[in-house]
Amino acid sequence: MPRILIIDDERAIRNTLKEILEYESYQVDQAEDGPTGLDMLIRDKYDVVLCDIKMPKMDGIEVLERARIVAPDSAFIMVSAHGNVEMAVDATKKGAYDFLQKPPDLNRLLVTVRNALDRTKLVAETKTLKKKVAKSSEMVGSSAALGAVRKAIEKVAPTDARVLITGPNGAGKEMVARQLHEQSNRSGGPLIEVNCAAIPSELIESELFGHEKGSFTSAVKQRIGKFEQADGGTLFLDEIGDMSLSAQAKVLRALQESKITRVGGEKEISVNVRVLAATNKNLLQEIADRNFREDLYHRLSVILIQVPSLNDRREDIPDLIQKFLQDIANDYGNKPKKIDPAALKYLQGLDWRGNIRELRNVVERLVIMSDDTISEADAKAFAGK
Repeated sequence: MPRILIIDDERAIRNTLKEILEYESYQVDQAEDGPTGLDMLIRDKYDVVLCDIKMPKMDGIEVLERARIVAPDSAFIMVSAHGNVEMAVDATKKGAYDFLQKPPDLNRLLVTVRNALDRTKLVAETKTLKKKVAKSSEMVGSSAALGAVRKAIEKVAPTDARVLITGPNGAGKEMVARQLHEQSNRSGGPLIEVNCAAIPSELIESELFGHEKGSFTSAVKQRIGKFEQADGGTLFLDEIGDMSLSAQAKVLRALQESKITRVGGEKEISVNVRVLAATNKNLLQEIADRNFREDLYHRLSVILIQVPSLNDRREDIPDLIQKFLQDIANDYGNKPKKIDPAALKYLQGLDWRGNIRELRNVVERLVIMSDDTISEADAKAFAGK
């Protein structure tokens, strides 16, 4: 049941609002002044706060400012009989969700409360998703090889330097990119990922730079490209070694000038983007074979981070397996399965050409096919080696 706190020095107003909101099945508490309301916000969690502005001891704006620290997730609706546009704007700037005149119109009050609850729910869901994303990009292991990658990320992330991430398929290059973004000054902005190998060569320019309506047969409306979407944040170009030479030329220009032009357009659009790139190819060999531009390579490879294969960090395999067991249990809503030490040792000795991605698939297969404890026999039977 959503919880609402009413902070108002007028008992009659508090009681009226409480009666209306409880009729709508909300759980409602009251505070007769600002300090009491702040104490209640510290002790309990409230989804929405209806707060008067003109009160003795502490006015509503001061309550709002302090509540942003002690209860940042509560949506504040400010209420005043003496309100004006300037007061409403000031309250909104300081974090209020909305502003109502006293006495509030019943329909407007209920709609505002419902919208504020939706906003609170959305904020909570966003935080949960961010935690899940952060957990999914967590780099597990204590090997020296992984430690070197972590150290490089720690040094490079706070800068705007471009990074070229290399390593075999399934080794975790995208995790390195996410860590670079999350630990950067751009973490509040978007992280836009583009798999250059998955997009046909004739569409890659439209995908990256967007297009204007009518610029080609299927361009029935204007499209915003990935560079514009990533403005203020990070653009991750995965498998950049598979990008066509014509698209490489446009990417080079965008990196040089921080400007892009949509396909079929003439207007130059400024973009503020940090570019990270990744590849499993030897780009120096690709340059020698005239498949990759040398000038683009030097633009992208200000910093090089080599992600080790799983075979080069076998000591991390037990930790990775334990993490995957927990993740899979969370996905299935089950209790995590145990694994016999002998099974761990057997899996640790296998050849993992598919790297972390392959290990994750094998662990999921073992979870499905095994009993409560994964034995060495299970590992030998279902690892698929």
